[in-house]
Amino acid sequence: MADELLLDTGALVSLLDRNQAHHLECRQFFEAWTGAVVSTEAVLTEASYLLTGVKGGTVSCVDFFLAGGAALVPTTPTALKRVRTLLDKYADLPMDFADATLVVLAEELETSLVFTTDRTDFSVYRIKGRKPFRIVPA
Repeated sequence: MADELLLDTGALVSLLDRNQAHHLECRQFFEAWTGAVVSTEAVLTEASYLLTGVKGGTVSCVDFFLAGGAALVPTTPTALKRVRTLLDKYADLPMDFADATLVVLAEELETSLVFTTDRTDFSVYRIKGRKPFRIVPA
């Protein structure tokens, strides 16, 4: 089975807003993807906020998840403790909360595949402190 694809905020916003610089490449990648897609409520929250300036943007973000575009995985108290550790570890970037939830989700699901426009930060983050992310689209 293919790895689950972790959906980050930048890729989600790019999918839903045609005016984004990465819209076309993100749309083409996502339309070709056939595996499971997962994300966190923090990504949904961040993307919804970033799409408030786009007509219908917030609603389209919620509808994306309701239509099965990605499964939302809740952050447990145990995961939240790990998020807190990562926020300290990557404070020099700094790491934002949504990114930290995705790193923890990657650790929980044992996947390293992240759909993001944030190549800079995700090229620095490590899963369980060791394994790099595989960033798509290429």
